[in-house]
Amino acid sequence: MLILNKFRALVGILLCIIASFCPMLKVPIKGNWNLYQSDARLFLITYAIIVISVLFFFIRKASAFRFMSFVMAIWYVLAVVAVYFTANNYTKYGFANKLIGKVVHFQWGWIVFLVGVLFMLFSTKRGDKIVAATNPEIVK
Repeated sequence: MLILNKFRALVGILLCIIASFCPMLKVPIKGNWNLYQSDARLFLITYAIIVISVLFFFIRKASAFRFMSFVMAIWYVLAVVAVYFTANNYTKYGFANKLIGKVVHFQWGWIVFLVGVLFMLFSTKRGDKIVAATNPEIVK
């Protein structure tokens, strides 16, 4: 049986929602970009995963919430890799890619997103089954 720590789950969900609007990339001319400005598809898929997680949280399906937490963790790793490779392979010219890769920097929004994902991951744990004490032989 899975036990869901509601406080950790809610904090994780809120941090993931907030992190999408935090600065994710520092682009020299344009300024700070959040997840939507860096890639709209990443933003929409991230919010779809968050919405499904919230749905499972409110209908109290701990195993499904745990699965969506793992999906969110995998999605976080894929998003970081995708944004990194997009920044380093932005054009078809090698010199421009090296220049853009050195100029574009990751910001603190990724850390907030990681903390939210970790809160979601560690909000579920295995618990012992509760045995009814109506049968005295089971209690022994």
